Amino acid sequence: MSESLDLMVIGSGPGGYRAAVYAALRGLSVGIVEKADWGGTCLNRGCIPKKDWHHTAKTIARSAKFAERGIAGGPLKGDLAAAWEHQERVVAQVQESYVGFMDRLKVQQYKGHARLDAEGNVVIEGPDAGTVAARNVILGTGSRPAPIPGVEPVSGKVLTTDMLFDEPAPPPGEVIVAGSGVIGTEMAFILAQLGCSVTWVASGAPLRKTRFTPQARGALEGKLQEHGIEWRTGGRLAGTRVEGERVVAELDDGERLEADWLLLGTGREPVTDGLGLEEAGVETDDRGFVRVDEYRRTTREGVYAIGDCANRHQTANHAMADGVVAVKNILEAESTEANDAMVPEVVYSALELARVGLDDDEAEDAEYEPAVGFTSFETNPKAVGQDTDEGFTRLLVDMDEGTLLGGEIVGDSAGELIHILTSHPDPDTALSQIAAGRFNHPAMAEEVLNSTETLAANWGLGPEIFGTD
Repeated sequence: MSESLDLMVIGSGPGGYRAAVYAALRGLSVGIVEKADWGGTCLNRGCIPKKDWHHTAKTIARSAKFAERGIAGGPLKGDLAAAWEHQERVVAQVQESYVGFMDRLKVQQYKGHARLDAEGNVVIEGPDAGTVAARNVILGTGSRPAPIPGVEPVSGKVLTTDMLFDEPAPPPGEVIVAGSGVIGTEMAFILAQLGCSVTWVASGAPLRKTRFTPQARGALEGKLQEHGIEWRTGGRLAGTRVEGERVVAELDDGERLEADWLLLGTGREPVTDGLGLEEAGVETDDRGFVRVDEYRRTTREGVYAIGDCANRHQTANHAMADGVVAVKNILEAESTEANDAMVPEVVYSALELARVGLDDDEAEDAEYEPAVGFTSFETNPKAVGQDTDEGFTRLLVDMDEGTLLGGEIVGDSAGELIHILTSHPDPDTALSQIAAGRFNHPAMAEEVLNSTETLAANWGLGPEIFGTD
C-alpha cells in the first residue's frame, strides 16, 4: 500500500476523530489510523462510559427524594454489573456512529500501529500494513494510566480506569479508590452509588490542584459528605499486593488498608513511544509530551500534535479544540493560535463543576481589575422544582472594559451550561451578547443572564454590557 493524502491522522480518540472529520468537511483528503478500538480512550474507557455511569449514579442519588415528589418505589439501588453492560452497549452504538460518519465523509480508515519514518511518511504495521505519504500528519496518540512505583495492576483486583471498562466489572464489595484529582473525585461518587463500599485514599482535599474556586470545591465536598462519601488524606499509595481474595494497600505513612479490589485514579502519561519521533525529527519534553507551538506544530515541518500526547491538560475537550486548531493552520499557516484557557474543564461527581478562562489569581497576575458576578441556583424556579438548587454561577470580568475573563458554574448540568460562555469567542463582547440574548423560562441557564446583569449593575458596567450610559 502506498498512497498520498492531504492529511494523515494517527489515533482516533476525540482529538484525532475531530481533526479528521473537520479536515474532510473542509475538503481535504484524509486518512486516519488506529491500532486498537475506534474512538480511543475517551469512547471506550473514558469520557463516554464514565458519563453513562455518572447519569446512573446521579439518578440513584436523587431517588432519596422521589417519595416527596410522589414517585413510589425509591430509593433506588445500583447494580454495577448491569451498569457495565449498559455502557458497553452505549459505546458500541456511538462507535458505529463514529465509523459511519467517517465513511460518509470518505475518510480512509486504517487498522494497525503507525510510526513516522525519516522522510515523514506514515508506516503502518498490522492488518493494513503499508506506507502512506501525506502532506501533513497529526499525532493524536493519547495517553495511558501512569505507573506507580510499587503498584502492579492485577486483573479484577488492582485496576486502572482502562481496565475497569475493558473488562467486566468485579463484584461491588469493598473498594479502595486512590487519587484526589478529577478521576478519583468522579469515580469515588460513581462507585459508591453503584453499590460499592468506598474507601477513598486522597493525598489531599478533592481537586485541590485544579483551578476551581474554594467555593466550588467546598460545595462539592459538602455534597459528597451528604452522600456519605469521605476521603482519607495524608498517606499516599505506596504499594499493593493481593492476599487471597483481598487487596492490601500500603500507604507511605505506614497505614495498611484492605478491600475486595482497588481502582487507580492517579493520573495518565502521554503515549509517544514507538512512533518513530526521534527518527522523524519530532522532539518530546522530559515527561514525554510532544513539543508543540501555539499552532500545534511540532519540530518537524508538516507534523502536528494534539490532545493528551502534547497537551498537559489531558482532557477530551482540549484534544478536540487542538484538532481544529491544527487543521485550520494546515489550511492557512499560522492563522489560528490555541487558547487552552478558553476550553471548558468539567468534573462529573456528586455535583457537576465546570469552568473556563482565567481564575482570580491569573487575572490579577495579568494585571486585570477583576470583578465578580454571582448568582445562586437556590432561587432559580426550575432548579427548585427539580431538586437541583445546589450550586451557583460565577463570572469573572475586567471591571475596566467589561471583558469576560473566566466563568464557573456549579450544579446540575454545569457541563452543558458552560457552553453559554464558550460560544462567544470574543471576550470583549461576550457579556453584551449574553445580556442581549433570549432565554427560556424557567431554565437554569437564566442564572448566567442574571449573573451578567447583576455584575453590570454592581460594578458600573452598564455601557459595556447593556450598551447604555
